[in-house]
Amino acid sequence: MTDYLFLYGTLLPGNAPDEIADTVRRLSPITQAFVRGRLYDLGEYPGAILDPSADTSIAGEVFELPDDQETLASLDSYEGFDPDEPRGSLFARVKSPVTLYGGGELQCWIYVYNRDPEDASLVADGNYAKWRGVEGDRAP
Repeated sequence: MTDYLFLYGTLLPGNAPDEIADTVRRLSPITQAFVRGRLYDLGEYPGAILDPSADTSIAGEVFELPDDQETLASLDSYEGFDPDEPRGSLFARVKSPVTLYGGGELQCWIYVYNRDPEDASLVADGNYAKWRGVEGDRAP
């Protein structure tokens, strides 16, 4: 069974930090997409909080994960997600329906912020790369 991953921030191709860039290159791009929720600028990285009833959306891109355990484990480690202790993790990896630009939906893994964003800035249009002026992001 094919697994998909929705990325919306610093893990997008061209934006990934050196320590995770090799892992990100193993992902196969599928299409641009969005998910309902709120996106916060947490300083060095963004944090998504899913909310299907939100009027706002988070822009990103869907990737196919390679058929191995190492890629997802490496991403989990980078994102501070411990599958054995999800409640204590900085980010949680959850499955969520993602709306594809051009129509349709796909169930994807997504890393969501697992804390209260407190006074972090809301990225009003949900596009982190545009918000931060980061080049290399293919999300609209």
